[in-house]
Amino acid sequence: MEEGTSKSPAYSCVTGAYPDPYQWDTREDCEVRQILDRIADKWSLLVIALLDTRTLRFTELQREIDGVSQRMLTVTLRQLERDGLVHRTVHPVVPPRVDYGLTPLGSTLHQTIQALVSWTEMHQREIASARAAYDERAAAAAAAR
Repeated sequence: MEEGTSKSPAYSCVTGAYPDPYQWDTREDCEVRQILDRIADKWSLLVIALLDTRTLRFTELQREIDGVSQRMLTVTLRQLERDGLVHRTVHPVVPPRVDYGLTPLGSTLHQTIQALVSWTEMHQREIASARAAYDERAAAAAAAR
């Protein structure tokens, strides 16, 4: 471990003067990086979005999330449950029924995700314009070679 680096969960993994241009560390043992990797993957984002207002069964989630495999959904739900974002309720019936819902912590994350979605919707035309301009410049540069 580098001198001056704290392993305490109360600190981010960044060392040095604040504000640092690197908001999170790229080392694999960095808690911030691990959490961001987990919550920012596409399956986790979709699960959190779907569980915002109601609980769903595994098969309902799988039906709603286009392209997710049974294994990937299982792994995603377990990771979100481990992180305290999703709760799993097993009902003692035959056949067994399992429901998934957001925890209060998961609900606060949904609010943040919703803000990101709103920003994206508000700026999608600007981003599409920037992409088109970039692609034109790249094509012109490739043609000039």
